[in-house]
Amino acid sequence: MTKIFAHRGFKGIYPENTMIAFEHALHSGADGIELDVQLTKDGRLAVIHDEKLNRTTNMKGLVKDYTYEELKAGDASHSFYEETGAVSIPLLEEVLELVTQQSSLIINIELKNSIYRYPGIEEKVKEQIEHFQIEDRVLVSSFHHGSLALFHKLMPHVELAVLTMDVIHQPEMYIKTVPARGYHPNIKGAGVTKEVVSALHAAQQVIRPFTVNSEKQMKNMFSLGVDGIFTDFPDRAVKIREEMK
Repeated sequence: MTKIFAHRGFKGIYPENTMIAFEHALHSGADGIELDVQLTKDGRLAVIHDEKLNRTTNMKGLVKDYTYEELKAGDASHSFYEETGAVSIPLLEEVLELVTQQSSLIINIELKNSIYRYPGIEEKVKEQIEHFQIEDRVLVSSFHHGSLALFHKLMPHVELAVLTMDVIHQPEMYIKTVPARGYHPNIKGAGVTKEVVSALHAAQQVIRPFTVNSEKQMKNMFSLGVDGIFTDFPDRAVKIREEMK
């Protein structure tokens, strides 16, 4: 059965990558959550998607140029302020504590290090995975495939997934070289076909496209038998999956 991941928490209805989004994701019926991590000026793992603060907070500039205490003072509610009030950028450890205490959901940690390298981010994520003892329910993904190769050396038993915006020819061959088991392609890249899904499954690999938001896309992905989808509307996806059983 295709697993449903709540993208950046519950991004369609709540401010992305915030505690309120993750709290609601836990009760959405989703099988997992997806989040993004970047390093602050003082080396903390902040949960935020963009390198720049401008889009999702009332601050400006780059995540890497602020300490976590400075970031925490900002407001990450952006367009959801009327519904949620002010909310702060959480740390990875805060999200992991919430998710591990209240659920058995799978956790997808995306390393946001393809633009700024963030030296040491792999080691810091490893420390958090070990601290919360979630090796068997976590997967680590990145657009920086060299970072995944490094992470494999640190934690060879943790599942890794290659993120891509483009179509990769014979992805089942490419991701072996990383090495990774998961292939996370952009749904808009037109690279998710029956043939691709079959080739990956034949190689004992998994495919989880992003970001699958329309009813048509959801039904198509479920019909193809992909292993997972990332969606901003996990509740809708759960309902459609149930109807298609």
